[in-house]
Parts: sequence; C-alpha cells; structure tokens
Amino acid sequence: MTQVRTDGRGGFTLVEVLVSLALVGAILPAAMAGVALAMGLGSASLHRTQAAALARTRLAEVTATGDWQEGGDDGDFGEDWPNYSWQMQVDDWEEPGLKEVTVAVTWTARGKKRSVTMATLAYAGTD
Repeated sequence: MTQVRTDGRGGFTLVEVLVSLALVGAILPAAMAGVALAMGLGSASLHRTQAAALARTRLAEVTATGDWQEGGDDGDFGEDWPNYSWQMQVDDWEEPGLKEVTVAVTWTARGKKRSVTMATLAYAGTD
C-alpha cells in the first residue's frame, strides 16, 4: 500500500530539482543558439531587402533621367541610408543600340561586404 502524506507538506526532492536543472542547462544553450541564428537571419534578410529596394530605385532613376548615358558612376544614399552605397556600370549589349545598365548596392554586415545587383536594358539609339 502506498503512503500518502497527510501533514500538508509537499515539494520536490533534491534529485528532482537537480534533474530539472540539468535539463534546463542542456536545453537553454541550444534554444539561445536558435534564437541568435533566427535574429541573424532576420537582420540579413532586412539588409538584403532594403538594398534591393535601393538598387531598384536607383536603377529607375538613372534610366528615367538618362544619367546612364554618361557611363559608370557611384555614390551613397545620404543620411537616410548611411550604411549603403551604390555603383553603376554601363556595358554594350549583344544587340546594336542597347546598353546594359547595372546598379550594385553594397553594405557591410558582420564584418563582410555584401551586395545586391540589378540590371536593365536601355535603348541608346542607333550608332
């Protein structure tokens, strides 16, 4: 027959507490590593998305204004986007009268230089 405490005192034994602490000690570092990884991937995704939007905007600006006709250029995005810079390159395309306009946006994350590149074709007229 099992004995039931009738004195009103309950609790955990020392062995139960030690086992619980050991489990927490084993699981917590793995969980924290997962959280750190997720935060790093989220940050990388945010930077890449912002850089893609900046590249798309800059590419649209140079094609709309015709600034691509002056050849390569570079710059930054001012105070609004201090960690990003851009570089434009203009190359001949296979077909006469077309030029490939490429804009690369770069930034530094975790000590490494990262970039996103977008390109479009622009009509340069007949030679």
